[in-house]
This record gives sequence, C-alpha cells and structure tokens, in this order.
Amino acid sequence: MPNRSMLPSMIIILVLFVSSSLQADVLTIPGHYATERSSILPARGSSMDRVLTEFGEPEQRKDAVGDPPITEWDYGDFKVYFEFDRVLHTVDLTTIIMPQ
Repeated sequence: MPNRSMLPSMIIILVLFVSSSLQADVLTIPGHYATERSSILPARGSSMDRVLTEFGEPEQRKDAVGDPPITEWDYGDFKVYFEFDRVLHTVDLTTIIMPQ
C-alpha cells in the first residue's frame, strides 16, 4: 500500500493523465475549412423517402450509375449520395475551398 504522503502526488498525476486524454483532436481535410455552421445533413443509412420528407425535393437528381447503383441528389449547399435507396455519404459544399 502506498505511503499516505504520496497520495496527493498520485492524485495530481492521475488528474493530469485523465485530463490530457480527454482532449479532442481536430481533423483537417485538405481543400476544406472548418465552419461554425450547425447544419443538419441527412444521416448515413437514412432512406430516400426520409430525406425527401426532411429536406424536400432536391434541385437536381442524377440517375444511378454502377453496381451497386449510386444515386446523387443535389440540394445546392450539399449533395447526398445513395447506395440503392440508403444514404451512403453527404457532402457539405459550403466547406469546400475552390481552386482559383
């Protein structure tokens, strides 16, 4: 059992260790910038019907291509990619840095 005089030092070390492990990393993606925009985009796995209900009709629908079929819906500020009838990926176009 540790000596009582070592207890405060051990508590400090434990607190420092735990607090350092609680810090979050920031993911930086080349070609994108961070935004404070708290937009809610379609979640992965959502159905096409749910996306239509929550976000309305897209500005443009592109036909499915490939196998499995991938469909793209363009909402202006974001695009939604579906595999069959489920959201595969959503891209927030407001965070992309366009080359000049």
